[in-house]
Amino acid sequence: MATDARTRPESTLPRHPCLRCGACCASYRVAFYWAETAPHTPDGIPQSLTRKLDPLRVAMAGTDQPAPRCVALRGMVGEDAHCSEYARRPSPCHELKPAWEDGRPSPQCDRARLRHGLTPLTPADWAGRAFVPGRQAGLPAGE
Repeated sequence: MATDARTRPESTLPRHPCLRCGACCASYRVAFYWAETAPHTPDGIPQSLTRKLDPLRVAMAGTDQPAPRCVALRGMVGEDAHCSEYARRPSPCHELKPAWEDGRPSPQCDRARLRHGLTPLTPADWAGRAFVPGRQAGLPAGE
């Protein structure tokens, strides 16, 4: 019987493109409503990782700089990068979708990748990735 991405073990699936990218985390200011931080929101981003912008908004530390790089970004952009706070990342990070992950382009993703000398993602980058309702497409369970 042939297997496809829905029946293959997670460990044999192609690696999620975001786990080697990180360009968005090193391109944009991540500003959001202060109440998304812990302890105001259960499992919110720790306040120690943010900087106050104004009375209503905070930004992820490091993203409010001329050369942004989020304090939660680990690894080298374009090679092996990931978010150390992925499970509790703030709303702007949830909202920025990788290009073509859900079948649609993402100009923000494309601009961030180009800024770091990476080519934009294409639908081919998602070939073989499984979509499982209730989690981000292509990410192994628990990520």
